[in-house]
Amino acid sequence: MRRGIVGPRRGPGLIGAAARTAVVAGTATAVSGRVAQKQHNKAVQAAQADAWQQEQAQAAAAPPPPPAPAAAPAPAAGGLSEEAIAKLKELAALKEQGILTDEEFAAQKAAILG
Repeated sequence: MRRGIVGPRRGPGLIGAAARTAVVAGTATAVSGRVAQKQHNKAVQAAQADAWQQEQAQAAAAPPPPPAPAAAPAPAAGGLSEEAIAKLKELAALKEQGILTDEEFAAQKAAILG
């Protein structure tokens, strides 16, 4: 059947053309969005790499920290030997248990301290 003077209908028509245009536009938008995201990710990675390289360069250029001072050995308490300290601790424990009186503790302590 013929339609007017124009002739038989050929092609998708107005609605088909609009649908095709929408699909093409949507695809182009999605592709451009992915491209933009990839470019952004590359820029972020490049900035991070530059920052890391600058930190490394600064760390290499900075003088090393001064060495920590050597810890001085703890002086012995009043010049007592470890053996004398152990004996005093034993005497104190005996006094706390009530085995030694105050006078006995003082006499033993005086003997150890000299």
